[in-house]
Amino acid sequence: MWTCKNLWKKLAPLARSSSTLCRQNARGVLLNNERRLPLVPQAHMSSGTPGSRGDNNLYYLLVGATCVGGGFYAYRTIKGDKERYQERINEIASRPNKVVPEQPITEAPGEQAAETPQEIAPVTEDAPVETPEVTPIVEEVSPEVAAVEQEDPPTTPEAEIAPESVVEPAPEESVGTPDADPVVKSEPTPVAGSLPAETAEPQTTTETESAAEPATVAPAEVPAPTPVEFPSHAPYLLIGGGTASFAAARSIRARDPGARVLIITDEPDLPYMRPPLSKELWFSDDPSVVDTLRFKQWNGKERSIYFQPPSFYVSPQDLEKVENGGVAVLTGKKVVHMDVRGNKVTLSDGTEISYDKCLIATGGIPRNLQVIERAGEEVTKRTTLFRKVEDFKALDKVSRDTKSITIIGGGFLGSELACALGRRSADSDLEVIQMFPEKGNMGKVLPEYLSNWTTAKVKSEGVAVITEALVKAVSFKDGKVEIKLKDGRVVKTDHIVAAVGLEPSVELAKSAGLEVDSDFGGFRVNAELQARSNIWVAGDAACFYDIRLGRRRVEHHDHAVVSGRLAGENMTGANKPYWHQSMFWSDLGPDVGYEAIGIVDSSLPTVGVFAKATAKDTPKAATEKSGTGIRSESETEGTASSPVASSTPEPPPVLEQKDNYGKGVIFYLRDKVVVGIILWNVFNRMPVARKIIKDGEEHADLNEVAKLFNIHDD
Repeated sequence: MWTCKNLWKKLAPLARSSSTLCRQNARGVLLNNERRLPLVPQAHMSSGTPGSRGDNNLYYLLVGATCVGGGFYAYRTIKGDKERYQERINEIASRPNKVVPEQPITEAPGEQAAETPQEIAPVTEDAPVETPEVTPIVEEVSPEVAAVEQEDPPTTPEAEIAPESVVEPAPEESVGTPDADPVVKSEPTPVAGSLPAETAEPQTTTETESAAEPATVAPAEVPAPTPVEFPSHAPYLLIGGGTASFAAARSIRARDPGARVLIITDEPDLPYMRPPLSKELWFSDDPSVVDTLRFKQWNGKERSIYFQPPSFYVSPQDLEKVENGGVAVLTGKKVVHMDVRGNKVTLSDGTEISYDKCLIATGGIPRNLQVIERAGEEVTKRTTLFRKVEDFKALDKVSRDTKSITIIGGGFLGSELACALGRRSADSDLEVIQMFPEKGNMGKVLPEYLSNWTTAKVKSEGVAVITEALVKAVSFKDGKVEIKLKDGRVVKTDHIVAAVGLEPSVELAKSAGLEVDSDFGGFRVNAELQARSNIWVAGDAACFYDIRLGRRRVEHHDHAVVSGRLAGENMTGANKPYWHQSMFWSDLGPDVGYEAIGIVDSSLPTVGVFAKATAKDTPKAATEKSGTGIRSESETEGTASSPVASSTPEPPPVLEQKDNYGKGVIFYLRDKVVVGIILWNVFNRMPVARKIIKDGEEHADLNEVAKLFNIHDD
């Protein structure tokens, strides 16, 4: 009604304006001209016929329409409130453990004989019962609990329920039979735990058939809670079980020694390093390497691919109990939904785990060729997408059981696997084929002359390399996988390894409302690797802003180590920006390897400075000197001061040698500034390369810059 009144106040002046406007104008003319004008009768100035008082009719019409509209609005509002009220009542009524309206239920005497020996005793303090027969309905009861007589005295105190354990006091029922002793029914207490399942059925039956008391829903109808296999809350929750997650866990524990960290991974394995899967494991002489996953590094030292043994971790069941916290790993579980507002995640089995701070380190998923996906089941089951431990085990078995393997892809992974399988073929009749659309191995990274040299190196390992190969179709015929190329060539093989890149795993972006970069993929994060105030992203799935090179996404081991470490520090309050220039490395066996940093793209202008290699200029010698095969583990801790050139007299460098590229430095330029560096068979010089890129200066003579790496030292 207030709405109608306010509307009337606004519309009433407008309704009368038609009858007053002309009268006011006429009065003004009279005063200005000092003569009286003939006035038109008031009835003729209204909106109606003469004498019909049309102005009042319009006023009544507007007010009436307003009242009708207000009444209709009030009716709709009241009706909607009733519907919402009824929906709320229905929702409350459908909840478990609800108290239903009191209903006296009569019971035939003959039905009591069918009851179980157990009988229902009062749960609250309102029902006095002490009789072997069915008791009548008690309208008023004493506030004190009546004593229950029984032959087994210890049963009563164990089953008694404290008043605070009952949500709503309600009259309870007690049923007795002549041939059974009364037993006190109880709800679960914090001490006793949940009610045994074998007790629930007799109580439910007695509740249904009882005629002595108003019926209530027995708490025993609710299923007993299943044992908790892992904590429902984790102060630090890390999604993903790779290198970035493990680095973050160690960083969190270093800054917060009592931290409780839970890692959730969909893999069955504890956190492990991936590089050996395509490198050292293939060159092991141990026939049980597939089971032990232990390998000898190029320097001869043995180690496992796992970062830590199982004894390092605490069990998920004990994470909340251990005094000084720890790191627990929940294997074989996949996070399928993320509630950012509620600070919780949902697993594939429906389990929910809440968190205070969360790290997303989901890594990536190997890409596949569409022609392979469309080729059918026979081709799919003969194709390996190499990424995990299980992929290594499967490909190792295939290499021993089949006669031909074709690797599609000429990048880091494809070239490493080609060299590894090629060496294995020397001791067997295995045929190894590698095909890719570029003109040479790693053609997207290396300059053309060095790519061609690398291709020759791969061929020398026993690999049949097919360059400029674009796959048109794949099919399965006569027990062989047939690969048709666009130029008409056909390759028949037993098994395919697709090594054509990695797709960042961003399935959680939709449910979490996180932004995915449209150019590089991955979760967009700020300089502190934050996607939200309490959510961080590290590793392959993070698209970060490089203060020197712009926004990037990096898929290498060293980046996973450093970004995971920084994310862990920031999760404990460090608030450090990510400025690190991550490196990566690739080994084509123990004799040829390189380390790279920055943007290494063969489409950029390059300058290469090379020298003759010596026996110490190999990956094997580099690991002997550093003591580790995972070179970034020692390299990332190093810092570089201002580069100082060697004082030893050096012969003049040779640019882009045509035949022998034993060792050297390749500079990648953008606007005359070095943005990327490859150290070809030059090791333990990465801090120098990092500082050159960080400085971002133009260099008039890169030959002088190459001297900083001491490539001419014998």
